Amino acid sequence: MQLLQHFKELTLRPKNAQELKGLIIRLALRGNLTEKWRKENLQILHASELLEDIQDEKAQLIEKRKLRVKKISEIKVIQDMKYAIPKSWAWYNFSDVAFFQEGPGIRKWQYRETGVKLLNVRNIVGDNLILDNTTLHVEREEFEQKYEHFKVEEGDLLFASSGGSWGKSAWFTDPGYDVMLNTSMVRMCFYGHDWYPQYLKTFISSGFFVDQMSEQLVGIQPNFGSTHLSRIYIPIPPLEEQKEIVKVVETLFKEVEQLEQLTVARIGLKEDYVTSALQQLTANNTNQDWTNLQDHFKSFFNETTNIKKLRETILQLAVQGKLTADWRSSHPELVEGTHHASNLLKRIQEEKAQLIADKKIKKVKALPPITEDEIPYELPEGWVWCRLRESGFTQTGSTPPKRNPENYGDFIPFIGPADISNHSMEYPVSGLSELGISVGRLIPKDSVMMVCIGGSIGKCNINDIDVSCNQQINTISPVLIPSVYIKVICQSPYFQKCVIDKASGSATPIINKGKWETLPIPLPPLEEQKAIVEKVNALMALCDVLEQEVQQSQQHSEMMMQSVLKEVFEGGKEVVVDKE
Repeated sequence: MQLLQHFKELTLRPKNAQELKGLIIRLALRGNLTEKWRKENLQILHASELLEDIQDEKAQLIEKRKLRVKKISEIKVIQDMKYAIPKSWAWYNFSDVAFFQEGPGIRKWQYRETGVKLLNVRNIVGDNLILDNTTLHVEREEFEQKYEHFKVEEGDLLFASSGGSWGKSAWFTDPGYDVMLNTSMVRMCFYGHDWYPQYLKTFISSGFFVDQMSEQLVGIQPNFGSTHLSRIYIPIPPLEEQKEIVKVVETLFKEVEQLEQLTVARIGLKEDYVTSALQQLTANNTNQDWTNLQDHFKSFFNETTNIKKLRETILQLAVQGKLTADWRSSHPELVEGTHHASNLLKRIQEEKAQLIADKKIKKVKALPPITEDEIPYELPEGWVWCRLRESGFTQTGSTPPKRNPENYGDFIPFIGPADISNHSMEYPVSGLSELGISVGRLIPKDSVMMVCIGGSIGKCNINDIDVSCNQQINTISPVLIPSVYIKVICQSPYFQKCVIDKASGSATPIINKGKWETLPIPLPPLEEQKAIVEKVNALMALCDVLEQEVQQSQQHSEMMMQSVLKEVFEGGKEVVVDKE
């Protein structure tokens, strides 16, 4: 069987563990996991032999008014869910082989601080029944007169039957005093003594049981009772095979959990190493750490979270000048003299002055010089600190009044925060008219656009056509500087932290244009900016490849899981459909 063949490989990803457990139970309830056992135990009697002692016990329960017998209509969908089972097994209605009783629904005015404990959904924590959580009681006298037949007995399986908690279950072990059910609870047990109770627990934790219940339940907070349970079908193996099934399931579950723990530990150690290594990269001035990490890219960056950290580190190294340290050593003439970034800054100011004279941009108030306290780290030779607006001209958008429909049309796309991500820019079909542009403002192509409010604050990208935007977006149109370099700065962890630190409001953070445009940015010589962009693009392409490999690995794992599922639900040997 492929499940057992590829068991370790299927548990390489933590999220597979729960799915594997569900699959193990489905296989168990089809007899696939005990096929070899059946061949070695041909003398085992048919499952129908187990039902002979049920009638007497059911009669006693009816006599004690613990059980009501009523005709339950079948649901065709559930009937059609019956699948092929081994020849020695039998299909039965759940109510034919198991006893279940709903809580009586004690009214609030009947609650007492002492007396017989009332159990409800809150008492089931994980797979355990916690009696200390019980704060509700019913008077002893009232219990003995009305509710004694709702007393929970040792060996009962208690089951949550209401709302979002339905399906939780736990065994009841005798605490030495009386306990009874309250509303939203069902107790279950097999009739007779020739049954293995753990098989009941295995069945109700199966996807097959859940599927049958889901066909009947409606609403956001569904409730069910004995009528719903009576419509359920359960595959019954012989007693000894029930025990073997539970044993195999428990063994496989333990292995899944052990492998899951090893996987989580492995991923945790890897993430710790990656975090430490990337922190050293941004803190140190040596190239050796970077070289060592590059040698192990595929080993350490095979998880999505680690690749995301790598992307962030690449951007941080870029704005610190560490990606281009070798480039500067090879091109000293391009970082000194007239190529110094301070001269570039003067040229930008001259170009902006000309744009103001030509009335292409508006004159704005001069920015204050950057203080020592604002400088977060030391820059390489040839670089300078400047404020964001000094690298170009900034704008924010606005939304034209909707009372005037002439503002809207298909003349130019109108960008909102949802249209911007760090990987792409979406251009809505509908936008603003020429009239609307005068109100909504034109953002020229090759501007860097950043969301400045809410959960998406900090997301940014470059528009490759002229657009307009709403007031939740800040933009900068660089002058003499490649837009892609400004994008590298804006997406870097350094700048993203500045945005969050300067944003006002905790529930809905917002950074206005006035604060945004004054944030300090590192400005290298123009030729080095181009080298930085080239280096970043190459490394981001490597990250893309690593992410593709992660996706392919996940797809391989998914395909393997689907292959196992196909084998389970379409294949199988020594099975016949038992339609009673």
